[in-house]
Amino acid sequence: MSNSQASEAFFRARDFLQQYRDDYDTAYREYRKPELTEFNWALDVFDVQAKDNHAPALWVVEEDGSEQKISFAEMAARSNRVANYLRRLGVKRGERLLLMLPNRVELWETMLAGIKLGVVMVPTTMLVSPEDLADRLERGAVKHVIAQASETPKFSTLAGDYTRIAVGGAAEGWQAYEDSEREDTCFEADGITLADDPLLLYFTSGTTSKPKLVLHTHQSYPVGHLSTMYWIGLKKNDVHWNISSPGWAKHAWSCFFAPWNAGATVFVYNYARFNARNCLEVIIRCGVTSLCAPPTVWRMMIQEDLSKFKVPLRELVGAGEPLNPEVIEQVESAWGIRIRDGFGQSETTAQVGNTPGQLLKPGSMGRPLPGYTVALLDHDDAPSDTGEISLTLTPRPIGLMRCYEGEEKKTAEVMRAGYYHTGDTASRDEDGYLFYIGRNDDVFKSSDYRISPFELESVLIEHEAVLEAAIVPSPDPLRLSVPKAFITLRAGHEPTHELAQSIFRFAKERLAPYKRIRRIEFAELPKTISGKIRRVELRKLELGDARRSGEYREEDFAS
Repeated sequence: MSNSQASEAFFRARDFLQQYRDDYDTAYREYRKPELTEFNWALDVFDVQAKDNHAPALWVVEEDGSEQKISFAEMAARSNRVANYLRRLGVKRGERLLLMLPNRVELWETMLAGIKLGVVMVPTTMLVSPEDLADRLERGAVKHVIAQASETPKFSTLAGDYTRIAVGGAAEGWQAYEDSEREDTCFEADGITLADDPLLLYFTSGTTSKPKLVLHTHQSYPVGHLSTMYWIGLKKNDVHWNISSPGWAKHAWSCFFAPWNAGATVFVYNYARFNARNCLEVIIRCGVTSLCAPPTVWRMMIQEDLSKFKVPLRELVGAGEPLNPEVIEQVESAWGIRIRDGFGQSETTAQVGNTPGQLLKPGSMGRPLPGYTVALLDHDDAPSDTGEISLTLTPRPIGLMRCYEGEEKKTAEVMRAGYYHTGDTASRDEDGYLFYIGRNDDVFKSSDYRISPFELESVLIEHEAVLEAAIVPSPDPLRLSVPKAFITLRAGHEPTHELAQSIFRFAKERLAPYKRIRRIEFAELPKTISGKIRRVELRKLELGDARRSGEYREEDFAS
């Protein structure tokens, strides 16, 4: 397959999904993934779109009001310079390059350059410790590092013969990224890139165990994210803001592949600390048309009077963890736009979602997206109306990872019986809509009833004092375990006996007796560095049957 044939196949699939953006049934039924053999997304898609294209590809706004706008044509030329620079420093096809940068233009330049060169990039958050970096360097077999100059001291004690390139300042013993500006703006590939060649190696956030290494190819994320583009509803010339930190798969989802697949502008607003009012004013000033944000951000947003902000937004989506109904309802009441939930993983692109123009059912994360066939499997891997969310492997979804790097047994375990098993549980209704229940590890039994933490947490955050909540099983001699809530309070509320009583009463009025929350503890919730709640840590706190200091129990308020 020639480069032009690969480009045509990609754009044919892209254009089909955009044509049927509001017609889910046709899009899902008739979508055909592009069949690719040789394929390099940066050369065959991005550069093709970038030719003589002076529309903004990237728009970075800083908290002080300064900004950078880079056109598609400029971004193609800048990434060519970086690719030539890296090649001159000895970076070769197939080698591993650890990338540790904040939301700055150089991050996007380097991602494009890496794809053009055929290197395997290892995106890494700047929040990692030196110990985390040592693990990534070793298990990722890293040969090259590009890092923010301020972060280079983290590498000072880490042994290894790897190229070191600093961005945004000088660092002793490190090459200067700025030298790339002297390179040629024309780039010639040194060989063929196969669609199944490795491209990205992600370390998962480790909510329950040591991070796994997720290996993606030149087609699984670049092409696979056509499903993400479709879910968000992106169009050419949209201004899309995805609130996500670099280093995590979600950043590649919606700050890179999905918007650029659509020909949209990637928008970024950099802030030291999230402030809902400032973000809303930026959305209005810059004409942001679509917004993707994690539940924590949406919960902070609704603490403002959203009705006072006349936003230009057309599409709102939530990702990272399921979004609670209370948040969705408040946003819709203010703006007349419903936040559309979706589901995916680092191991995949968006698998399930509520797509534009479709009936939205309360509590549902939507239906399978084009390119994915979803089955719910019981404990015997047999199809069921309630079970583990699993992807049919015949045909294999284009957006599915190649494997867990270096973990053949783990890969075989999740790819067993003709399905990829996600580890998440859901139910399906008669119309094919899926309703999220929880991670397999998080669902537990109380008095022989299965308890979904998400369902109980959704009720709790409707209480005016509750910002976030996490439900875990707490040992009980009669019921085996009972639901316990760890709760983070909104600003202005103090953890008191009276507040605990109010929350118990509030939950009791809204939950079936077997789902009742029996214990409460006020606390800051432990999270991964990607922002997901680490319920595994909270479960460990509850392993003993002794009452914890500061814990409130339902029986304390029996009267």
